Amino acid sequence: MTMATSLLLFLTATVCLTVARLPHLRVGEETLRAAGRCVAAVATRVWRPRSSVILLTDGSTSPSTVFTELGGRLDVPWGMTVFEVAVESSNLTNLTEAQLYWAVTQARKVRQVSWLVMVVVVSDDPTFLAASAEWAIKGHLLLWANRLLAITRRPLSDLRHLHTSFSMMNAMLLILDASSRCSVWVHVPYSSTVLQVAKWTPHRGLSLTTSLQLFPEKFYRFTERPTLSLTTEEFPPHVEVRETGLGHRYKFSGAMVQLLQLLGRSLNFSFTIVRPPDGSFGTKLANGTATGMTGMVGRKEVDLGLGPFGITAERAEIVDYTAPVVSDSLRILGGQGRPEVDPWGFLLPLSPEVWAALLGSLLVVLVALLLLASFFSVGSPMLSIYFRMTIQKNTAVPAGRWWERLVLASWMLMMLVLMQSYSGNLMSLLAVRYIPQPFQTLRALLDSSSSTTMIWEYNTAYVNYFRTSKSGIFREVHQIDQAGHIMYLLATEYSTMLDHLVREGPYAFVGEGLTIKVLAGQDFSKTGRCDFYTSREAFMSFLYCMIGPKTSPLIPSISRRIRWMTEAGLYEFWMRSLNRNSTVCVHPPSKITVRTSLSLTNVWGMFVFCVVGDVVGLMVLGLELVATRLHHTQRASSPVGDVVGLMVLGLELVAARLHHIQRASSPVSPAS
Repeated sequence: MTMATSLLLFLTATVCLTVARLPHLRVGEETLRAAGRCVAAVATRVWRPRSSVILLTDGSTSPSTVFTELGGRLDVPWGMTVFEVAVESSNLTNLTEAQLYWAVTQARKVRQVSWLVMVVVVSDDPTFLAASAEWAIKGHLLLWANRLLAITRRPLSDLRHLHTSFSMMNAMLLILDASSRCSVWVHVPYSSTVLQVAKWTPHRGLSLTTSLQLFPEKFYRFTERPTLSLTTEEFPPHVEVRETGLGHRYKFSGAMVQLLQLLGRSLNFSFTIVRPPDGSFGTKLANGTATGMTGMVGRKEVDLGLGPFGITAERAEIVDYTAPVVSDSLRILGGQGRPEVDPWGFLLPLSPEVWAALLGSLLVVLVALLLLASFFSVGSPMLSIYFRMTIQKNTAVPAGRWWERLVLASWMLMMLVLMQSYSGNLMSLLAVRYIPQPFQTLRALLDSSSSTTMIWEYNTAYVNYFRTSKSGIFREVHQIDQAGHIMYLLATEYSTMLDHLVREGPYAFVGEGLTIKVLAGQDFSKTGRCDFYTSREAFMSFLYCMIGPKTSPLIPSISRRIRWMTEAGLYEFWMRSLNRNSTVCVHPPSKITVRTSLSLTNVWGMFVFCVVGDVVGLMVLGLELVATRLHHTQRASSPVGDVVGLMVLGLELVAARLHHIQRASSPVSPAS
């Protein structure tokens, strides 16, 4: 509230705004003048500090009456605002409807700059009273903390059409009879009952007639046990639906149903559940309409939506949310591949860094040997010994050269430790089966979209979110959807989806993490196996709530109780108790150990190395034979012949060197 507005409300005791000045027939004493003392008694009983008054009349009340009966009898330091919409007949014309809408719009501005507001409507026209209440709801003039007091001379039998609107507001009806006595009535929500809570006489003043107070908290606990209509659909683990076999009757269970039952006992209501025709949670369409359960609640076809529903801006334009019940994120559910042995597993005992370090160490040792040989001015060192030691081959070291024996001893010690570790790890790895779990992130799933189809639940907040995304990874999901690589299913089709699509592939389900836990747990209960895995990455988090119609006063009352239950941990307890196996397959192993003989398919990688080595050796042998043959047959002195001759000479030198090394490492020399 701004300083200027507060000062204006303090200094202005009465602000009169005349919306329309149409002729109106006044018969007898004005209603407000006759009921002035009663209104003052009621207002004094329920008056709260820093409250202001908004008076709405149909033109039958003169400004002098307003000043006398309200301005004089009520202490309104925060100001009084008067809106007058005069009518000329019992039926509101389009012009008067427009004027009433304008008056409510301006009154809402007054309410927005006021701490608390009491709206007083004075009229003997039932149509005007009904239209005022309707526009007060449509124009969001009244919050539950603010109050509405309607004053009229009409008997209660003429005002039954006010029940729907007055029962859903913090409102009372003050009826003045011919003997200047007043009765105060309250409309009971979700019922046709109208209770008289107080009466006023000139001699005895105001007295209560029931245990209810003036402006009672009708939605804190219902005085009568109404039957509310709710809508829900299968959404494990929150709601599960089972057919009873009796026509179209269903049995509902789950954590949300237990929450609903507790709310019913606390608020004193019973309920019936209606499933949506399309089986979806629903969302807002481009034409402004809504589908599924969201549309049913927005159109007030039902009183509440059980859900729970993810909070989105589009839905918030149609319905109101309760306090959050639970929060959840999306994950990916995929079918685990068959256990298999990695054929290249013989490379796995040592990491790539160790293999690189081994090769680097070998090069360093060889360079060091060459430098030492140069320093001591001896012949070339025996380099082939280090290769033989690396591959665990028997070898011999020539006599003398103590420095060469010292380097060789250190290399032998390192190779002993390294190769023993390698062989031990290799034995373990050959008994390991790897279970493929490829889709750990949404990015991995998008990259394989050409071969894998994503499955999403039909018409949910998640689907609406990625369909409206303009950038980022969810824009790519929308493009995949447009390309036809996304399948949509209802929650009632989850069991069929697991058995016939995800288990065998190539399909992956994208859904709520809690739902995926339950689906995997239910499958484990049936099969005794964990055939599915859940992605490590969680994305697109949402808060989940119940929903109700816009401005429904039932929502704050339910929200208060939901906060009590969630703070006490009841909802989490219900979910754990109803889904005993939901955590068994949360983190299935990606590797398993088996005891069985190895087949060729398990170790074909080693044979590939052997075959490749043999092929390379044969190619070198063939080249050597061809080069030797060319050396003896070609005597031309052409440049080509010279080049071939040099190649042959080089091959002969290499062969001679290898022959010398082989003789030096023969068993005749002392063994290392």
